[in-house]
Amino acid sequence: MIDPRVEGLKNMLRDVEVVIPVVSGKGGVGKSLISTTMALLLSREGKSVGLLDLDFHGACDHVILGANIEDFPEEDKGVLPPIIHGVKFMTIAFYSKDMPVPLRGTEITNAILELLAVTRWEKLNYLIVDMPPGLGDTFLETIKLFDHGKYVVVTTPSILSVSVVRRLIMLLNEQNLKVVGIIENMKDPQSNNVIENLAKEMRIRYLGWIGYYPEVNKCIGNPNELLNTKFARDLSKIIKTL
Repeated sequence: MIDPRVEGLKNMLRDVEVVIPVVSGKGGVGKSLISTTMALLLSREGKSVGLLDLDFHGACDHVILGANIEDFPEEDKGVLPPIIHGVKFMTIAFYSKDMPVPLRGTEITNAILELLAVTRWEKLNYLIVDMPPGLGDTFLETIKLFDHGKYVVVTTPSILSVSVVRRLIMLLNEQNLKVVGIIENMKDPQSNNVIENLAKEMRIRYLGWIGYYPEVNKCIGNPNELLNTKFARDLSKIIKTL
């Protein structure tokens, strides 16, 4: 039997032109910052953009945006994502209020599906999805919901990240999902081209790299300042290659 919530999700996404799930094999590689900044940059270019934070236990896109999660979204035949700095935004944090969420396994998957099935995105050029990190059950179940998405992989050049992201790309390929390419974050310009070589090995596009800019932390919560950073300029160049 088909889960009616899956049909509800398809209905809510019917007017979204492109869904871009942003994925990483492990946490701490900048996936959320890249997802959020990508949404802001596309909005600044005049695109209609949505941002969905599905990092269930580590939701932080609202912190980057400076969004007030105490104000619950309006409801009208579903939940209407509030517009934050030009971006339609939805996050589990509207419900959890930055408190620990005592759920695991199928409970998390069900909560994500419930959130997706009731969120009314309406017409969008792009929906950026900050996906759950890792390669566990939650991630595996969630990618099934975005089988027509155009996946962007984020990694750092560290040895540990490379090992995990290789498995991630193999998994996405096995699921016949469209991988647009890979973004290398926190790169030292003087370092070797380990991620570029990995992209060649895995036969996917190397979309480009973003430098290591510790000063970007000072702009968290202030999107206007964030968009004027070297981080945002590097990411903007990458977006133009898509």
